[in-house]
Amino acid sequence: IPITALPQTFPLLHQALVAVRDVAAKGGRVLFVGTKRQAAGPVAEAAKRCAQYYMNNRWLGGTLTNWKTVSGSIARLRELDALLESGGEGRVKRELLSLQRERDKLDASLGGIKDMGGIPDIMFVIDTNKEAIAIQEARKLNIPIIAILDTNSDPDGITYPVPGNDDAARAIQTYCDLIADAVLDGLAAGASASGIDLGASEAPVEPMLRVAAAPAAAEAAPAGEEQTEFTVVLVDGRDKKINVIKEVRGVRSDLGLKEAKDLVEGAPQNVVENVSKQTADEIAKKLTEAGAKIQIK
Repeated sequence: IPITALPQTFPLLHQALVAVRDVAAKGGRVLFVGTKRQAAGPVAEAAKRCAQYYMNNRWLGGTLTNWKTVSGSIARLRELDALLESGGEGRVKRELLSLQRERDKLDASLGGIKDMGGIPDIMFVIDTNKEAIAIQEARKLNIPIIAILDTNSDPDGITYPVPGNDDAARAIQTYCDLIADAVLDGLAAGASASGIDLGASEAPVEPMLRVAAAPAAAEAAPAGEEQTEFTVVLVDGRDKKINVIKEVRGVRSDLGLKEAKDLVEGAPQNVVENVSKQTADEIAKKLTEAGAKIQIK
């Protein structure tokens, strides 16, 4: 009977959870990876619960190391989603069925990372043997790896190894829940540190924290106009409990609609800028058209 060193599991698991919490607190991306049958469901459920990303069908070679090509496939998935939601734009039933099959195939492989916007900041893996290619790619890109290591697993190259059973469904569910809880804890802690009072809002949410970035040069408002700081909250409707995926403070006043759409779909940003109330309202209008939910302070 294989025996796992449980006295090592708890301190190592604690280290891994702290690492995940720190990444989430800085607005980083967490990628859950588990493509084996018993891991697929818990991995997707946990990632969605904490508004993160997952791969639970089959790891495509080059997902991380050839992100540019993968981004093209994600763009195609978005295109098909928009096309099918619009009714097909006059296409015949046979063609629509073909497009639906293509869309379903892409969604199964990339649906969990289509909103990721770039490579993850940390990766959580169930079964290092099955996900060997994913681990090789993460190591090549110096992405920290948290992995559950069973008695037949090699800990070499794993940043945060956690000895444990990677086959039992209940154990896998527990690991995924703990990682998701650590993400949520990081989001809440960072929101508190940034001065956001979640309890005072009408619909409390836990925003993904802003990444550290250099603030842009502040735009001077015309003399006599009131200065205002505003927050753009971009919403992901996949989970009603945790639906804020990122926060942007301040935006250039000359922002165009195309740039606004790119901002809504792009990576989290942290740009602080004071502008006039009139300018803030104009930017808010553009971003609303691009699909953002706006909060002005």
